[in-house]
Amino acid sequence: MILPQNRAFCDTSFFFASLCPHDLKFEEAGRILDYCKDNAVTLCTTWDIISETITLLRYRASYKAAIEFMDVIKPALSIIKYDDSVRIATEEVFKKLSKDKRISFCDAISYVVVTHLLKDMPCFSFDKDFRSLGLLVYP
Repeated sequence: MILPQNRAFCDTSFFFASLCPHDLKFEEAGRILDYCKDNAVTLCTTWDIISETITLLRYRASYKAAIEFMDVIKPALSIIKYDDSVRIATEEVFKKLSKDKRISFCDAISYVVVTHLLKDMPCFSFDKDFRSLGLLVYP
């Protein structure tokens, strides 16, 4: 795994898989997290993904998993802050790309953050949407 600057952007699908034992990617997410811990990889994300992850964990896993994410994982993350220029760019990206691709607005925000602010940082995601947007995705 090649991670420039030892950093990776994390998507909801990665976080969910790491905390939900019945997820098909649970073991793979665990191996990636072990690699990150062993190699001091900084995990980056946005508040949008944090919100989406907590909601998904609560709805599809459990209250306990949602709280574990908030109390244990979130404090260890590097949360990327952005201004209104990212929101404006996201609206344009969403209008352009969602014609042909079924992407969420949160995915569009992630795309803008990764491509504009993080200079195409590699992403940890099990969501096919990140790949369809042309982002560098592991695994």
